[in-house]
Amino acid sequence: MNGRTPLLRLLCLPMLALLALANAAAVPQRYTLDASASNVSAKVPFFGLASKTARFPRMQGAVTIVPGAPEKAVIDVTFDATAIEAPDSVTLARLRGEKFFWVEKYPAIRFVGRSLKLASPTRGTVAGELTARGVTRPASLAVTFDSDPVAQAGKPVSFTGTTTIDRREFGMKSYQLIVGNKVDITLKARMVPR
Repeated sequence: MNGRTPLLRLLCLPMLALLALANAAAVPQRYTLDASASNVSAKVPFFGLASKTARFPRMQGAVTIVPGAPEKAVIDVTFDATAIEAPDSVTLARLRGEKFFWVEKYPAIRFVGRSLKLASPTRGTVAGELTARGVTRPASLAVTFDSDPVAQAGKPVSFTGTTTIDRREFGMKSYQLIVGNKVDITLKARMVPR
């Protein structure tokens, strides 16, 4: 028995090492959004000939990615609607007012993604919900990471997410002859480990 004990230990070491690696790989990777390197833009058709783009430069949020289980990923980002920027003062006043974002009553816009479906190591879709102007609707964000977030564990990772919404679903129904109903939203974010 004593002669076999060292041999058994020697054989068990690789198995224990593999189990340790498997457990380490499944540890959730948690990130905080780097607000200084992140922003959101919303582009809408204008008179059917051009477009106008508003920006939300202030945000906060967190991202959790579970290696081997992307369906458990969570992206929770809140945009400061009161900080909205627009190409001119008239558009800015309208966007901040009651007929659009109504920032006095609804100062924040929030996207919560609760599942990441990866098509490749750097591309996927986040299914979740967008809340704006007090209304919550399902929304899917097509995301592209600048590098594989699982392989880059412990390092900053950036991504771009895009989606299109119908503004009428969020109670923004004014100026339909001038302003298009479909809004293209782009989120550019840098995540830093926490």
